[in-house]
Amino acid sequence: MPPNPVLLRFMSATHSFWYQVSGGIIGRSVFGAPVLLLTATGRKSGRSHTTPLIYLQDGDNFVIVGSKGGSDQHPVWFLNLRANPDAEVLVGRARTRVRAEVATDEERARLWPLLVKLYGNYDEYQKGTKRQIPVVILRPVS
Repeated sequence: MPPNPVLLRFMSATHSFWYQVSGGIIGRSVFGAPVLLLTATGRKSGRSHTTPLIYLQDGDNFVIVGSKGGSDQHPVWFLNLRANPDAEVLVGRARTRVRAEVATDEERARLWPLLVKLYGNYDEYQKGTKRQIPVVILRPVS
């Protein structure tokens, strides 16, 4: 069953608030997987939106997954990054400017098993939707 969007927004806002207030002490992980805060520009509003997301560290890059709980629609943050790939991540108290890129087929083939090992539900989400769940690489920029 797809997640309730109102509940997801509430949970996301609450998680982001406590993560920021505590410097990442509260909310630094979910189900044992590390969490970052992604701040991206809304493609329609032009305003900043912050979303807590599980991530995989891949060298200097942060890798995130546009699963939306296995929904048949992409998450809003992913649509925002497609429109404007420049964003910011917060890990603990460290802020990093990044540029988002959808992983190539080769990158996805390498990263997907690592992501599933990090958070096993990703595999179930992929099986439950018709869309290919995007893997997004956030590359630091200076």
